[in-house]
Amino acid sequence: MGDVADKLAYFQAITGLDDADLCTEILSAHNWDLESAISSITAPDGSRPSSTDASAPPTTANPDDRDVGLVLAPNGGNQPPGLAWKVVTLPFSIISGSIGLISGAIGFGLWAAGGVLSYSLGMVGLGGTSRGGTTPLVTISPAVSEAMDFVASFELDYGRVRPHFVTEGFMDALQRSRHEYKLLFVYLHSPEHPDTPAFCQGTLCNEMLSAFLNENFVSWGGSVKASEGFKMSNSLKASRYPFCAVVMAATNQRIALLQQVEGPKSPEELLTILQRVLEESAPVLVSARVEAEERRTNIRLREEQDAAYQAALEADQASERQRKEEEERLEREAAEAERKRKEEEEARERAAREAAEREAELAKMREAKALALGPEPEKGPDVTQVLVRFPSGDRKGRRFHCTATIQSLYDYVDSLGCLDVNGYTLVSNFPRTVYGEDKLSLSLKEAGLHPQASLFVEIK
Repeated sequence: MGDVADKLAYFQAITGLDDADLCTEILSAHNWDLESAISSITAPDGSRPSSTDASAPPTTANPDDRDVGLVLAPNGGNQPPGLAWKVVTLPFSIISGSIGLISGAIGFGLWAAGGVLSYSLGMVGLGGTSRGGTTPLVTISPAVSEAMDFVASFELDYGRVRPHFVTEGFMDALQRSRHEYKLLFVYLHSPEHPDTPAFCQGTLCNEMLSAFLNENFVSWGGSVKASEGFKMSNSLKASRYPFCAVVMAATNQRIALLQQVEGPKSPEELLTILQRVLEESAPVLVSARVEAEERRTNIRLREEQDAAYQAALEADQASERQRKEEEERLEREAAEAERKRKEEEEARERAAREAAEREAELAKMREAKALALGPEPEKGPDVTQVLVRFPSGDRKGRRFHCTATIQSLYDYVDSLGCLDVNGYTLVSNFPRTVYGEDKLSLSLKEAGLHPQASLFVEIK
């Protein structure tokens, strides 16, 4: 494996790192000794080397259309006048804590999401930690666990009026500050230092200072007794406590140290320092925000152009579909109209045919009943004169033998064809008598209608 490319490929395969520049830097730091370089990653955190390089120039970042956030340019071109800074190379154990190396590669996104969920459930009594004998819902990285422990302990000791320290590892806090276009305020907590309680209670938890930090900075804190806090104290060369620093992201996994504050300070002194740093950094912050806004504007314009093209294409497709649908609809309506016309025509023909058949049957029935009545008898003592009045006002009269039945009167009315209904009754007045079905077999004489009678038709 003497070839550099082979060593680089082998190193990436073993460690799971995709960034070729970062892998090259790690191998170079170990003189291209594969065993030493791999051990620096797979060894326990305590045995990984840490280094600080305040003079090494950062490498030039490749241009990228993505929004990289607030990053100090590698040539210092965006350094405002009067802003003193130096570049600090972070130890690889800090970087790998963010990219999730545990004997290989594990996604930090799962760590962070699981850590926040487990911590949130623990705060409401639904979760627990391994210290309580239970297994967390999702495994979190040691860096996140340390950050959560620090925040919980700080709040327990000094109350809720405090800087809003993020419950994330240092690299993720740095990324957050990049994407929020803010500087990162770093507090290294030495719990056993005699000045620590007074500084935390009187300065960091000062309401005015806390509000200023929460509005203008992303804040990260770590205990120097924890792994990541200790490594950051080495990287930042902390010599006195309490220790605070203001940093921002630089290229190639480095940070720019803009200000460090060592030893106890009053809220007013620390606020003055932070205000000065913020003012001196304003050109960098404004420039980064303007560039980010330009990138977002360009992206938005491209997206709007793509959306407009897509909308026009979809409109054309929708218009074509609508035209075809309209043609199909007209064809369906024409076919439906033709079907209905044929059905209506058939219904009219059927109705006319049925009406003709009914009329023929009625005519046949009337003829049969007229024939059954026989000839009208001449006037005589045994002949009854009957007058029938219809609802229309018409009157019809006929003579019947007095022995003829009431049924003969119904047959006579039916033979005339003056009624369009089948249900009717013959009724006489003074006194009112209804000649219904119970009287059909009575003769006219027996029914009291002889020698003459006047009846009217009553529709049922």
